[in-house]
Amino acid sequence: MNAVILGGTGFIGTALARSMMAEGGATVIPTRDPEKSRKRLPADMTAKVTLVPWDGAGGKALAAIMEQAQCDVLVNLLGENIASGRWTQQLKERIVASRVKAGEAVTDALSRLHTRPAVLVQASATGYYGSAQPPTDPLLAAEDAPPGSGFLADTTVRWEASTLEAESMGVRRVVLRTGMVLGTHGGALPRFVTPFRLVAGGPLGSGRQEISWIHIADEVRAIRHLINDSSLHGAFNLTAPDPVTMESFCRQLGTALNRPSWLRTPAWLLETLLGEMAAELITGGRRILPARLLASGFTFRFPTLGQAFDDLFLPRS
Repeated sequence: MNAVILGGTGFIGTALARSMMAEGGATVIPTRDPEKSRKRLPADMTAKVTLVPWDGAGGKALAAIMEQAQCDVLVNLLGENIASGRWTQQLKERIVASRVKAGEAVTDALSRLHTRPAVLVQASATGYYGSAQPPTDPLLAAEDAPPGSGFLADTTVRWEASTLEAESMGVRRVVLRTGMVLGTHGGALPRFVTPFRLVAGGPLGSGRQEISWIHIADEVRAIRHLINDSSLHGAFNLTAPDPVTMESFCRQLGTALNRPSWLRTPAWLLETLLGEMAAELITGGRRILPARLLASGFTFRFPTLGQAFDDLFLPRS
C-alpha cells in the first residue's frame, strides 16, 4: 500500500514509516522543511522515503500530494508536543491549533479527491478520558467511556472531531487513543531514565496515579493491524492490557536499569513548577483498557511492563 504519513518524522511516525516501507509500497512524508527533516531520519530510511514540502495546513496542496502518491492510506499524527513546557495560554492555543488545523486540512484534501484513500488513521490520545487524581477510584476506561474533563480531554475531543467528516465521504476512519509510548529514542521514557541513570530516580507525585502505556513496537503493530483489517473503524485504545501505578512503573524501571527507585518528587512541587500541566499529565492518571483492540484479534508482543522493559534495556545477545 502507498502511504502518506503526516508527522512521519516524529517518534511514532518514524517507526511506522520504517515498518510500512519494509512491506513494500511507497511512503511519502509531507513536511515544512524536507532537508531538515531528512537529517532527522535514520540513515537507512532516507533513500526509501519521499519527503515533500507542505505547510501543515493547506488542504489543496495536501490533496495534490496524495494524488501524486496514489495514496491508499493517510495517517495523521500531527500535533504539537503537549509536554514541551508549562501550559501558558499561548502554548495551549498552539497545542489545539496544531491538531485542529491539520485535521481540517485532511478533511479539505479528502473532499477535493476523486479517488480517496481506503483508510484514514487519525491520531488521538488517552487524554480523551480525562485524568483522575488519587485516591479517587481510577476506574477502567474502555472505548465506550464518555470523554472526561480538563484541557487535554477538551483538546482531544476537538482533535478527533476535526476529521470526522471523512466518514461521510466513504473513507474508513480509525482513531488511535494512544497512551504513554515506551521507546528509548523518543517519547516520555528517556525523561524517566535520565534521573535513574544518575541514581536519583523515583516516583512523581503520590505514586498511586495510573499509567497506561504501550511499547513502541506494539504501537506500530497495532496501527498496521487497524490499517490491514478493513472491518475495523472508530476509536481504539492503544495501550497494553497492564496499566500500572507510578510507584510500580518506577520500581520496575529501576529494576531494569539496576538502580534504586527512591527519590520521590512531591505533587505540590510539580504543580508549583508546571501548574495545570502537572495535574493532567503527571500527578493524575487513568486506567485504560484496549478492549476493542483485543476483541479485534490483536495480540500484544509486550503485554506486561516487565516484558517491555526487558526488551528495551536488556543487552541483546
